[in-house]
Amino acid sequence: MTDNKERYINPYTDFGFKRLFGTEMNKDLLISFLNALFNGEEKEITDVQYLNGENLGDGYGDRRSVFDVYCMAKDGSRFIVEMQKAEQAYFKDRSVYYATTPIRQQAKKGEWDYCLDDVYTVGILNFEFPNGEYPADSYRHEIKLQDVEDHHVFYDKLTFVYLEMPKFTKTEDELETMFDKWMFVLRNLSRLLERPKALQDRIFQKVFEQAEIARYSESERRQYEESKKIFWDNYSVMKTATDKGHAKGLAEGLELGRAEGRAEGRAEGRAEERIVNARNLKRNGVPVDIIVKSIGLTEEEIDQL
Repeated sequence: MTDNKERYINPYTDFGFKRLFGTEMNKDLLISFLNALFNGEEKEITDVQYLNGENLGDGYGDRRSVFDVYCMAKDGSRFIVEMQKAEQAYFKDRSVYYATTPIRQQAKKGEWDYCLDDVYTVGILNFEFPNGEYPADSYRHEIKLQDVEDHHVFYDKLTFVYLEMPKFTKTEDELETMFDKWMFVLRNLSRLLERPKALQDRIFQKVFEQAEIARYSESERRQYEESKKIFWDNYSVMKTATDKGHAKGLAEGLELGRAEGRAEGRAEGRAEERIVNARNLKRNGVPVDIIVKSIGLTEEEIDQL
């Protein structure tokens, strides 16, 4: 689809993601998404309070953490929700580091028993984990601290949930759960020209209303276009780097193959030469032990000549 036919915003852009999930007027969308994501757990999120998504640390010079969406549920549970647009080095380290902010913020002055509320980090990934870490048909991953030996959950108040969006390939006809529907929306929203029949729930009516570009003011459209430009510029940079990496890897692989082939050929030539020399020595009555020392073949190999 070309840009001039785009009807709905791209939720992978900063503007699009925060428009849907990061504003007070749309917090019901965030609540619906989180409840769909954690379907089956005992608690249900009924309300959230947005927290400051920019955290400067405890002192001068501390590294800043900036979250796409940072909120707290009524029971005190804290949620970091991030749209991760491209794979980056130490992505898991970054997730763990970010999770320390809502943990440290719960510290109380004076007497405190260290009781913590739940902390959730949700990563919506526009890439797949490298090296086939998860099966091709597995796109939702929930991680907690676990005992290595018997695999029981050692600590259940710190949870990481990652969604590998490229792996979600369900069509409209295959959508069954609210989680399916939210995944479909996030994966396909900017490519749609109208709201699919499978998304007739009231919450998705609001999603499409809030995502429709024609409803925006001129200022909002400019902000979205700028955000989209940044998104595609970053995508282009990452794709170029990836393509160059593949090309370099292919060239290095071919050169390595040629070098290994030449080395293998030389080794085979030397081996054949040893066999010919050993055969000639044996034919001329040279004792086997002398041939072994001179040529380097074993007695068994010489006996078979």
